Amino acid sequence: MIHIVTPQNIHLYQDEMEQAYRLRHRIFVDEMKWTDLAKPDGREIDQFDNEHAVHMLCVADGKVLGYQRMLPSTRPHLLSDILPQLCEDERPVGAHIWEWTRYCVDPAHRERGRALSPVANALLSGIVEWGLESGINTIIIEMNPLWLLRLVQLHFRTIPLGLPQSVGGQDVVAVTASFDRRTLLRLQEMRGDSRRVLIQPQQTRPMRLAG
Repeated sequence: MIHIVTPQNIHLYQDEMEQAYRLRHRIFVDEMKWTDLAKPDGREIDQFDNEHAVHMLCVADGKVLGYQRMLPSTRPHLLSDILPQLCEDERPVGAHIWEWTRYCVDPAHRERGRALSPVANALLSGIVEWGLESGINTIIIEMNPLWLLRLVQLHFRTIPLGLPQSVGGQDVVAVTASFDRRTLLRLQEMRGDSRRVLIQPQQTRPMRLAG
């Protein structure tokens, strides 16, 4: 299940957010070698982890298996403040456009081959469900160009904002990816389950057994 963490409920997710920051450090610093993000405490946190960020956690049995962060395009975000060179034309801005960042999945729960892993599918489905319910239909992504075909296969409508450039020793392209109900149906079809992945509003935190 995907948990939405906002400034209003982040105090209920202190342990899970601690796990998420450490997962980010393991993936982006230790694995991907983005050494500029390294922190002595092993927690990857930046200036965009603020009151405007929406965090999405994939949690199972109290463990964070996957994470992603959404940032409003109407506020400072990666494309506007850190990687503006990736956008060759007018930067996409609007209440219906958010930036998708810091996507990461625990190595033990990643896909093998071309199929999305259950955690990856749940995270993407969470974006689409949340977006459809929040008046959001487009995300900005800075990603490896190889992801372009994957997104099209998932029924996102992608538009590159410029040519790929080297960032941290890797090719990165900025795109907008729009989605609608058909995208959600495609993700549901791929996992063979049409149930909602976002927890219901009254479920404000993961269930824990006493003892």
